[in-house]
Amino acid sequence: MTQIFNFSAGPAVLPKEVLAQAAAEMLDWHGSGMSVMEMSHRGPEFMSIYKAAERDLRELLAVPDNYKILFMQGGGLSQNALIPLNLLGHKPEGATIDFIHTGSWSAKSIKEAAKYAKVNTAASNTKAVPAQAEWQLTPAADAAYLHMCTNETIDGVEFQPDFSDPRFEGRVLVADMSSHILSRVIDVAKYGVIFAGAQKNIGPAGVTIVIIRDDLLGKALPVCPSAFDFKLVADNESMYNTPPTYGIYIAGLVFQWLKQQGGVAEMEKRAKAKADLLYAALDVDDFYQNRVAPANRSRMNVPFYLKDESKNEAFLAGAKARGLLQLKGHKSVGGMRASIYNAMPIEGVQALVDYLNEFAGR
Repeated sequence: MTQIFNFSAGPAVLPKEVLAQAAAEMLDWHGSGMSVMEMSHRGPEFMSIYKAAERDLRELLAVPDNYKILFMQGGGLSQNALIPLNLLGHKPEGATIDFIHTGSWSAKSIKEAAKYAKVNTAASNTKAVPAQAEWQLTPAADAAYLHMCTNETIDGVEFQPDFSDPRFEGRVLVADMSSHILSRVIDVAKYGVIFAGAQKNIGPAGVTIVIIRDDLLGKALPVCPSAFDFKLVADNESMYNTPPTYGIYIAGLVFQWLKQQGGVAEMEKRAKAKADLLYAALDVDDFYQNRVAPANRSRMNVPFYLKDESKNEAFLAGAKARGLLQLKGHKSVGGMRASIYNAMPIEGVQALVDYLNEFAGR
């Protein structure tokens, strides 16, 4: 059988070791006589799974003690509504939410937040992150928070803000890290809220991770549904509503796998090596094009275009025949996209590079 490499942007590839362990435990988890899918979310068996997952994620990201980790449902997209619903209650009516617009997910966030508050697009560019000194931020006293998507899955733009900027003083930073969380070392303490859908670097679709500083809890608008009130979720250890139990279990196995691999620092090293290998192949000549400024190219999601787009279908058919799957770009931007998350081995990237060279006739 042809070796398969899945470059899907999400739901995405999972570590084979994790899938093998889940298969082995499918009918009977640790002698309990139950599948994880059959367990009560409040029972001792699942609570041990949940506690281990929370503990391992806290260790992997060095999450400070004054932050809560929530395992929620609804996906990263739902957080575009839940963030303003949970953070606007402590601000006077008329407060502004600042946004850095760097692609499709930023645009969705802006559109959704505008239902709840005035929004200000402080900077906008989907091919290069505008210089931070040029961001037109609302005065901190009048701003509810600053929202940024630090890795755009569709557009392939990645960045980390410069925290030495004095304008960040007293400002709540919210980051959507859905498609690059756990792939690079971050300083959680610089952010008020970090959120991430699981289906890219954490586990299966259906789980959303929210990391929130304690002082930001209890600030929800009165209209916020109880099941999505971060304080209620935190107070009930993510059990206020029945959580996505099996997804949390798989996420926990991924966290264990990451620790065995050497943690986030090792993942960052591997991510850089894989991205450098792929971008080098794309940049040899103009047969392929990546349209993102080199300084802001994503290490996780690599969009590219054939100079002659009439060859797109032939390219995809050839890739599929070689076991290189899910390379078609998002329908909103076209072209191709290779997502090379933590679970994608460098052998998969090398196989793609070999095919890129073969198809280009190099």
